[in-house]
Amino acid sequence: MTQRTLLVTSSILGENGQSNALANHFKAKVKARDIALTHRDVVANTLPHLAIEELGAWQTPAEERSAEQQALAAHSDELLAELRAHEVLVLAVPLYNLGIPSQLKAWFDRVLRAGETFRYTENGPQGLIEGKRAIILAARGGQYAGTDLDSQTPHLKAMLGLMGISDVEIVFAEGLNMGDNHRDAALKEAFQAIDQLVATL
Repeated sequence: MTQRTLLVTSSILGENGQSNALANHFKAKVKARDIALTHRDVVANTLPHLAIEELGAWQTPAEERSAEQQALAAHSDELLAELRAHEVLVLAVPLYNLGIPSQLKAWFDRVLRAGETFRYTENGPQGLIEGKRAIILAARGGQYAGTDLDSQTPHLKAMLGLMGISDVEIVFAEGLNMGDNHRDAALKEAFQAIDQLVATL
């Protein structure tokens, strides 16, 4: 049985973005296998930075929300429903200043909600999203994986883990700005890794 897959892209470079190249390869392979795919581009559909008014809307019982609060809460409610409706989450992520794009952080800020995707217990936070799998397609201009400069990977794993998603696989395409030969070899290797992952969906 194939798994419904949610692809979230976050490159500000559009079709020139290398993470989008990884995402497009993934989409083509998924389409060939007729797997149900939902694509959310958090740059084309940018979310505002999280503000106290929106946080307050979440914390207000639904039946007591004002019209403005209902509209604010709808951002997160829509994203949560979308996440829950898919078995596999794929994040195509560029590396910006050693971190994730702010647009992707805005997405995480709305799906990481206490009482919805995790809860606090006496033993620490407990994830409430169970049985899901995550795939990270990571594109980097330099080579950072496994070094102290790669703060992005543990950040992503920690946010996914907070929700309860611990089955995380990563495809790295690194050194993409280190010359054409290096870029081509890295992308070829990443595409092959994507092919293998799609075969398991």
